Amino acid sequence: MLSDTMLQQMNEQVKHEMASAYLYLSMAAHFESVNLSGLASWMRVQAGEEQEHALKFFDHILDRGGKVSLQAIGQPPVDFTTPLAVFEKVLAHEQQVTALIHKLYALAVQEADYASQLFLAWFVTEQVEEEKNASTIVETLKLIGDKSNAIYQLDHQLGKRAAD
Repeated sequence: MLSDTMLQQMNEQVKHEMASAYLYLSMAAHFESVNLSGLASWMRVQAGEEQEHALKFFDHILDRGGKVSLQAIGQPPVDFTTPLAVFEKVLAHEQQVTALIHKLYALAVQEADYASQLFLAWFVTEQVEEEKNASTIVETLKLIGDKSNAIYQLDHQLGKRAAD
C-alpha cells in the first residue's frame, strides 16, 4: 500500500507526464505548421511515450491499492521559434522531469517503499535516455546553425523515429 504522501506525489506525476505529452503535441503542431513533418513526427512519438509513462504511474497506483486522482493540466505554449529553441525547451523540460523522478525515488527510499523504488528505477534509467536524446539533437542543431538544407536532412532523419 502506498503512503498518503507517496500516493499524492504519484498522482501529481501522472499529471506531469500528461502535461509533457500535451507539450510535445503542441510542439508537433508547430513543426507541422512550418513544414517540418519529421520533427513533428518525432514530437508525436515523444508525446505517445509520455502518455505511456503516465499510464505506468496510473497502473502502479492501482496495483498498490491507491486511488487515482486525475488533475487538471494547463495549456501548453503554442508559439515557438527555431528548431534549436524548441529542442532546448525539450531538454530543459526533460531535466525538470528528471528532478521530479529523483524526488519521488528519494521519497520511496525515505519511506522504505521497496516496490516503488523498483518501479521508479526504470524511470531513472529512462530519464538518462530522454536527456541524452534531447541533448544530442540540441548539439546537432547548434552545429547546423541556420543552414536550411541541413535542417531538412535532420527533419528527414528524425522523421524515421518510430513508436516502440
